[in-house]
Amino acid sequence: MQDNHFLFSKTPYRVSLFGGGSDYPAYYKEHGGACIGGAINKYCYIGSRYLPPFFAHKHRIVYSQTEHPQSIDEIKHPSVREVLKHLNIEEGLEIHHYGDLPARSGLGTSSSFTVGLLNCLTSLQSKKLSKQELYLTSILIEQSKIKEAVGSQDQVMVTQGGFNYIKFNQCGKIECEKIIEEKRIQRLSENLMLFFTGVSRNSSENAEKIIKNIPSKVQTIKKMVSFAHDAKIIIENPSGNLDHIGEMLNEAWLLKKTLADTITTDFINDYYERALKAGAIGGKILGAGGGGFLLFYVPEESQNKVKMALSELLYIDFKFEFEGASLVKNLGREL
Repeated sequence: MQDNHFLFSKTPYRVSLFGGGSDYPAYYKEHGGACIGGAINKYCYIGSRYLPPFFAHKHRIVYSQTEHPQSIDEIKHPSVREVLKHLNIEEGLEIHHYGDLPARSGLGTSSSFTVGLLNCLTSLQSKKLSKQELYLTSILIEQSKIKEAVGSQDQVMVTQGGFNYIKFNQCGKIECEKIIEEKRIQRLSENLMLFFTGVSRNSSENAEKIIKNIPSKVQTIKKMVSFAHDAKIIIENPSGNLDHIGEMLNEAWLLKKTLADTITTDFINDYYERALKAGAIGGKILGAGGGGFLLFYVPEESQNKVKMALSELLYIDFKFEFEGASLVKNLGREL
C-alpha cells in the first residue's frame, strides 16, 4: 500500500507594485511587458495524501467546500481538476487547503493555490520540478487548461519568492530578475501598509474587461510598465529615494482606474482619498480591482494617522519573504 501520510506545500501570496496589465499574453505577445513586486509572509498551504481505498468516494477535496468525487471529471474546483488531469493521476487523493488570507482578494491567491497544489502533487509522485518548471506549468494550467483570464506575473512571484523584476517578451519568454538588496526591500516594506476592504470578488470578470480594452489602452499600459523599470532603479540604488515609489503608485493608480470601469468603486475611492489626506503618498487596489486589498505607501511618521483614517478596514502587517514555493512537514519544518 502507498504511504498515506500528508505532504504539505507552502506558497506565499504576492504584492505587485507596477506593470499589472502588461503580464496578460494578449498584451505582452504584441508589445512586451514588465512587472515588479514580491512575495509576502502570508501563505497558502496545500496538504495531500493518497487516499486509502476503503471509502465510498475516490477523492476527498476540502477548501471552502468539500467534494467527494468518484472521478477527476466530476471535480468542481477547476485548479484541482486540471492539475490532476495534467499529472495523469489515477490514484485516489485527499487534498486540503488552508490560507492565511481570503481568496479572490488581489494577492494572487488563485495562482498560489495552483502553484502549491502542483508542487505538492508532483512531490507526492516523487518528482521534482525546478522553480521555472513550476511557474511555467502553473501558467499553462491556468491560462490554457482552466482558460481563466489571468496574467503571468503571479505564478512567477509566488514561486520565486523575494522581490522580482519580471520581463515578458513578445516571443512569450519570461525573464525573472531577483532584486537582492534585502535591506532596501525591508525598508520599502516598512513604508507599505495593507488593508482589507472586506470585499472578495471574482477577479477574472474584471480581468476580462481589461483584456478586452487592451487595444485602446496600449499607451497607458506602456506608461505603467515604465514605472516598473523606474522602481527597480530606485530600489537597487542605495541612495534612491523610496518616497518616489509612493508618488509613482499614485500616478499608476490614476492610470489603472482607466483600464476598466469596474476597477474602482465609490467606497474604494473614498478610502483612497482618506489615506492621502492622512499622509499616504500613493497607493493602489491590488489585483484586477473591485475589492480585495488596498496597498498604500506611507512614511513612518504618518502611519498611525492612516490607520485611524481607515479604522473600518482590517490592517494586515506584512513583510516580503525570500523563499517562495516550498514543501513543509507538519506545517512547521522544511523538507
